Amino acid sequence: MKLIYLIVFLVSCSFMQKKNNSDLSSFFEKYWAERYEYFPLDATQQNVKGYDHLLANDQTKKYRDDLKAFYGRYLQELKTFDRKSLNENDQISYDIFEYELKNQIESIDLPLWQIPFQQFWGLPQTFAQLGSGEYFHPFKTVEDYDNWLKRVDAFADWTDSALENFRMGLKNNYVLPKSLIVKMLPQVKDLIVKDPKKSLFWGPINKFPDSFSSKDKERLTKAFDLAIRGKVNPSYEKMYVFLKKSYLAKGRKTSGISALGDGVKTYEFLAQTWTTTTKSPEDIYQTGLKEVARIRQEMEKVKQEVGFKGTLPEFFHYIKTDKKFTPYSSAKEILDAFENIHVRMKPQLQTMFGRVPKTPFMIKQTEEFRAASASAEYSQGSPDGSRPGVFYLPILDPKTFNITSGMESLFLHEAIPGHHYQISLQQENQDLPKFRQFSWYGAYGEGWALYTESLGFELGLYKDPYQYVGALSDEMHRALRLVVDVGLHLKGMTREEAIKYLLDNEPISLEGATAEIERYMAIPGQALSYKTGSLKIRELREKYQKMLGDKFKISEFHDEFLKDGCMPLALIEKKMDKWAQDKK
Repeated sequence: MKLIYLIVFLVSCSFMQKKNNSDLSSFFEKYWAERYEYFPLDATQQNVKGYDHLLANDQTKKYRDDLKAFYGRYLQELKTFDRKSLNENDQISYDIFEYELKNQIESIDLPLWQIPFQQFWGLPQTFAQLGSGEYFHPFKTVEDYDNWLKRVDAFADWTDSALENFRMGLKNNYVLPKSLIVKMLPQVKDLIVKDPKKSLFWGPINKFPDSFSSKDKERLTKAFDLAIRGKVNPSYEKMYVFLKKSYLAKGRKTSGISALGDGVKTYEFLAQTWTTTTKSPEDIYQTGLKEVARIRQEMEKVKQEVGFKGTLPEFFHYIKTDKKFTPYSSAKEILDAFENIHVRMKPQLQTMFGRVPKTPFMIKQTEEFRAASASAEYSQGSPDGSRPGVFYLPILDPKTFNITSGMESLFLHEAIPGHHYQISLQQENQDLPKFRQFSWYGAYGEGWALYTESLGFELGLYKDPYQYVGALSDEMHRALRLVVDVGLHLKGMTREEAIKYLLDNEPISLEGATAEIERYMAIPGQALSYKTGSLKIRELREKYQKMLGDKFKISEFHDEFLKDGCMPLALIEKKMDKWAQDKK
């Protein structure tokens, strides 16, 4: 009898194990579907219907507790799968999923919730983009318009909760630097427009689809008028009044997060999160110093090549101020110049990439309300290609736009083959579970984008030495970030010292250097991801070139690197090592 029970037990265990492994994809699908309840904006961005009316109030303790429990539940269930018996792709999925959930659980416990947004990113800025009708919330059907009105209602609740968290931050001396709060004030104030027809949020009314009936147009026009007057304006007015009258005076004079409670521990966690490594901030800092010295030497070579006789700082001043480097008179001329970069590199792209995205691509000028504090950026398209990927470019004054600012390297990074290729190919890959199709790790994603800047010569660019100076300046910029980010947050470097460090080592304006340093102050650790990732990719490329010799094909290396999407650096190295061994 005992033998029978033992056989039944072993068979049942075997059956359960087999079932678990075959159900791994269903497990991931269930997780991603449930995740939309916590992140409905992600569902909208990914063209998943059923969530367009929702806006999560992620500013409440209940939300954080529920989210932590959600991650914990799925982490426990993951352990019921036998990793060793999974195929290679599923093992990668298992490892990424485990890494992600552990990291998310730990991040929820950080005290950062006491700073709901800052001048660089946050829901107030994103909500305005969405409400303009020019971002990813759809305005194609009557239901789309009604869904937006429901999101407006939810935004009012979000605002109240966010301000309460700011107040908790005041109570706990967990506040933003005063210099950042100053930049937030005009951002918020510019979104308060008494005449709804002049509001950014009136944009969807100006572009009613022709299919709408007169009755629907009339109803929605009245509804949007009431929503802007009664919900949108009051929400931003509350923010502005609080920031100006209560928060500004309490803004701290210190620049780094180490001045806040648990600041050192928080920064160490953020540094490892953004780099997806176990590197210490000190190691990252020292790498930055070495890279700054190396790139300065390369800049000196180009300075000599163009025949400039002065010092490097004098050369920086020359390319920043000489009139011949600011030839544009309109925003359209600048946008056309970027499109011309795309046209010139197309023939070479075919030799370096075997797989290219199906998602369309376009270049747009950054919206006026956020241009002053914005950097050039990429906004991903939809997985089905119905919405293109967009390269946004802030242009405040076309007549001051400098061609030595690294136009070619900027296009490589933000557009093609940088973010557009990487993100689009990842989203389009139906062999990946959803959580991998839409995952993001800065060291991989930003590391790839920075690595692509180094491909300029191979893509037929950088023929103009001043464009190469721009590329070197961009690379220097990412090396400087390693120094100033750690310096600001752990070494007592002041805002002013960090700004001066940028000005001494790259051709950047005072306004540009200030905006960059304030960005690092606002989002500690994020700036570390770029150079850390790009150095790893270059290291892998050189290792495989040496290892494989004639068998190494650059297009195959690029395709394999991008094929399986974003993942922590240790996991991508493990995957690429196996690829190289198989090739060998």
